Amino acid sequence: MTPQAEKPFLYVVVCAAGIAAGVSKLITAAQERDWEVGVIATPVAMGGFFDTAAVEAQTGRPVRSAWRSPADPRPFPAPDAVVVAPATFNTVNKWAAGLADTLAVGTLCEAAGLGVPIAVLPCVADALAAHPAYRDSLVRLRGMGVRFGEPWSGTPEEGDGRPEFRWESALDLLDRRQGLPAES
Repeated sequence: MTPQAEKPFLYVVVCAAGIAAGVSKLITAAQERDWEVGVIATPVAMGGFFDTAAVEAQTGRPVRSAWRSPADPRPFPAPDAVVVAPATFNTVNKWAAGLADTLAVGTLCEAAGLGVPIAVLPCVADALAAHPAYRDSLVRLRGMGVRFGEPWSGTPEEGDGRPEFRWESALDLLDRRQGLPAES
């Protein structure tokens, strides 16, 4: 647990996928499991993929998307764990390659290097998931200790319904790591 917070601190990294509109479900589930939450979004995700004002109200913290200047205070304590949900093809590949060109990907690269537990819920279309670079990225990230939930493509199931995006499953992945708060 971070010395700055009484509760463990969870970074939630949000990528630009339509399902990102439901990120408040993950935040609620994390808060119910006694996590303090801060959200970092990719720049594209900030363009209307989720309600940033609602997320800021829910977490009591600003949604971060850009680097701070060296003189600015750190708006979040160091993370005790990180969840990437939804995780897109682009973010997974850039992260695995170490291309820290955004705050979101830079944060993931740093967290992995520090050994911070990371859980990922991929949201990648089947055609993109079949790309060799993506498959290689998953292997590399798993080799770094990153835990992946079941992939979600959003492809309609029989009856034209879409499968549910199981936000809380990312927290279940973290619970398997020793020393992290388990579900009450």
